[in-house]
Amino acid sequence: MTDGSATAGTHWRKTGFLPMRALIFLPPLLLLTACDRKSDDQPGVVANIVDQATSNVTEVPQGNGIQTAEPAPAIPRSEAPVGVTIPASIQGRWAGLDESCADRAAELELTITPTSLVFLESEGKATGVSHGPDGSIRIEAAFTGEGQSWKKRLELRPSANGRELVMMNDGTAVTRKRCS
Repeated sequence: MTDGSATAGTHWRKTGFLPMRALIFLPPLLLLTACDRKSDDQPGVVANIVDQATSNVTEVPQGNGIQTAEPAPAIPRSEAPVGVTIPASIQGRWAGLDESCADRAAELELTITPTSLVFLESEGKATGVSHGPDGSIRIEAAFTGEGQSWKKRLELRPSANGRELVMMNDGTAVTRKRCS
């Protein structure tokens, strides 16, 4: 076997195999060297969190840092916060148009206080009161009654003479007359 076929494959092994083997190991070697590179050449990139945290530290002035201040002025407390008081024009007792004002157990009995709406079987504490452009009064209240609690928004429209009050509740209008 001296025809040259036996030595034909050995030539690439002798001259080209080592450079090929070096190419296989070159990418992992480049990755390792890239990971070891410092971030000084890339502004704004932080390689170490501790370096960033300590770079923003400022010197604390000497002394205890306590400053004296005058005490806050006393603010008078009202019984009801602003925007929660029901207007005096609709406060009082109301009953249904066909009911007797003397009947305290009437179905449409309603007593309006400065901060609440007291019905026959429930009471609503006003949480917000606002005036509509048409003279109506919108009252948001937290109600309790018969072992339950709920929130409701009611719209009240007093008549021009103040003797009648229309209450809108979920699209239903109920008219009451003033008792006191």
